[in-house]
Amino acid sequence: QVQLVESGGGLVQAGGSLRLSCSASGSTLRINVLGWYRQAPGKQRELVATILSSGRFPNYGDSVKGRFTISRGGAENTVYLQMNSLKPEDTAVYYCYAEAGLRTNYNYWGQGTQVTVSS
Repeated sequence: QVQLVESGGGLVQAGGSLRLSCSASGSTLRINVLGWYRQAPGKQRELVATILSSGRFPNYGDSVKGRFTISRGGAENTVYLQMNSLKPEDTAVYYCYAEAGLRTNYNYWGQGTQVTVSS
């Protein structure tokens, strides 16, 4: 089992920046991938960014490329999402995600943190 706790959401004006953090606990040695997804009201959950547990091979959704950066923190079980040049359409609940396991991968989700971008 992996537990994920997000922090850092809030209200920001368009063009501003926010940094989200996610701390993992539990069976963290089995984590293969960490990342972020988001879900806006009335829309499906979509990929924001993922990264391997090694910190390599970041991957981004098309709508955030060039504006968001995912990284592993100094603390081994932490992943960050630096969000710059925020737009009103970035408004959503952001969920931390982990893929963990040995022979079988399981998906884990945090409780979500609200990001609201005002125009």
